Amino acid sequence: MVEKDQKEHGFYEVFEVFSKRSHTSPMQYQFSLLAPNHEMAFILAQENFMRREPVVDLWVVKRSDIRKMTEEERDLLKRLDNKSYRLTKGYGYLRKKWREYEQRMFDEKEIFSWGETGDDKRKKRTGSKAK
Repeated sequence: MVEKDQKEHGFYEVFEVFSKRSHTSPMQYQFSLLAPNHEMAFILAQENFMRREPVVDLWVVKRSDIRKMTEEERDLLKRLDNKSYRLTKGYGYLRKKWREYEQRMFDEKEIFSWGETGDDKRKKRTGSKAK
């Protein structure tokens, strides 16, 4: 790939430019440019980019220094993506259950039980009267 770029562009090399707009924002890819060396690529990136938008940080990387994944490595990623246990697909029935519960008709006994305190329940079980 490096040889292909050398033949295609001759004296110039391809550089990739990344920038950061604020101290808290992430680095973002901006554009590619042709330059004879790193210093010239950095100057060209500053001229092209910094006059348009505010920038906190600027990275210029030679394209040939960036390592891409091979097809074999990409195939390995497919196995790492087997994390269906993290998805909440299995809980779809809960919405239906809650809807049924909310729309259910309650009888008097159940409704009155909501207002009972612990003492009221104990009295019912033992049959004692309040003093």
